[in-house]
Amino acid sequence: MKKLFLLLSLLPSISFADLSGILLDAPTHRPISNATITDAKKVVTSDNNGSFEIKSKENMYHIKQYGYRPFTIDANTTQKKFYLEPIKVKALYLTFWGASNNSKTLKRVVNLIKNTEANAIIVDIKNEYGSTSFWTGFKQANSYGAHKKRTNRNIKEFMKTMKENDIYTIARIVTFKDELQASHNKEYAIKKDDTGKIWRNHDNMAWVDPFDVRSHNYTISIAEEAAKVGFDEINFDYIRFPAKKGLRFSKKNTQKSRIATIGKFLDTAQARLRKYGVFISVDIYGNTLWSKDDNNIGQTLESLAEHADYIAPMLYPSGFASGSFHFKRPADHPYAVIYRSLKHIEGRIDLARIRPWLQYFRDYTHKREYQKFEIQEQIRATQKMGTNGWMLWSPSSKYHAQYLTK
Repeated sequence: MKKLFLLLSLLPSISFADLSGILLDAPTHRPISNATITDAKKVVTSDNNGSFEIKSKENMYHIKQYGYRPFTIDANTTQKKFYLEPIKVKALYLTFWGASNNSKTLKRVVNLIKNTEANAIIVDIKNEYGSTSFWTGFKQANSYGAHKKRTNRNIKEFMKTMKENDIYTIARIVTFKDELQASHNKEYAIKKDDTGKIWRNHDNMAWVDPFDVRSHNYTISIAEEAAKVGFDEINFDYIRFPAKKGLRFSKKNTQKSRIATIGKFLDTAQARLRKYGVFISVDIYGNTLWSKDDNNIGQTLESLAEHADYIAPMLYPSGFASGSFHFKRPADHPYAVIYRSLKHIEGRIDLARIRPWLQYFRDYTHKREYQKFEIQEQIRATQKMGTNGWMLWSPSSKYHAQYLTK
């Protein structure tokens, strides 16, 4: 028995890597409450004094709080005070084709961020067709040829450029609209009728059935690949049912079932992405902020807010019909459209969790160009309402330094 005790005493002790500390705002040193501290499975929150304690066998922890950059802690640290950097995300959309390390578009966008108020990029990682912008380790997508049209041949170099320039990075991932996945998995592609024929929308793109968890696992697996290379945030677009009646799904298509399905997808994404410490945002139609139901697509503001970190409504003034806001041409009133939409949801959700998409393209109906006045008016409305910044949508990723202040 003495020999056994001696042997056990010589073995290295098991470290459970428990961690405790205080979270503080970097500029003010004020405590940060209600932040989440996680390992791969556990979630705890900081108290009113910013204090937290987490018990775990893991060696890395991630901290998230709305309005701050994500923060990672090595569990072996002796540090007890952790300073989080606040950020109002001001993002420029970078096209699938602009994400190449050698593209002039990327160089222009990085230069703009260096010299204007912009501080973030949002880049397509999986586009509407289903192509990935870089080679991922996800074998299923690669077997379909998702990587063949990739535009970034060195994602590590791309992320290095982003980090060196302190750029907040958002990975846009198109969710249920996916021609490549649907055409290779006809059994869970959305069907047009009982004949079993795959339905395709106006741009000849097929969708996968949101009710089928195989479609969830596929997209979340690609999101994991983006998280692994270091993106700060995963942005799910087309995280909805098609706005088309008469389609055939694997389950009964009701408002209750649609909302529950989108929530289930996001809960699964949160669980699988937790170990990477990334934020999750979702894109929604601008009119969702004004709707009393889910518009037959499975999205309501309140239901999405239960599962995602940030909500990104597409508040393009050109997207609102004539008569909206009592304006014949809503696109002629960029400030009012953004301000009134945000004011309408004040009290329903903390606006620090809202980051709207803003219009950086012409009003095609009435040929109105969106230039400095229109861009600045939209931004001014977000500042007035205190959102978590904004994201500019330019289909060509062409931006003007004079439109963006420093």
